[in-house]
Amino acid sequence: MILVVVEVINFLILIICVLVGVAFVTLLERKIL
Repeated sequence: MILVVVEVINFLILIICVLVGVAFVTLLERKIL
């Protein structure tokens, strides 16, 4: 059970990092354009 929880947490962190990265790039593009 513990391993499953760790995998889920890592997956959520990965998704959050991707979303933050996309949002950051979008903001940069808007400022540049």
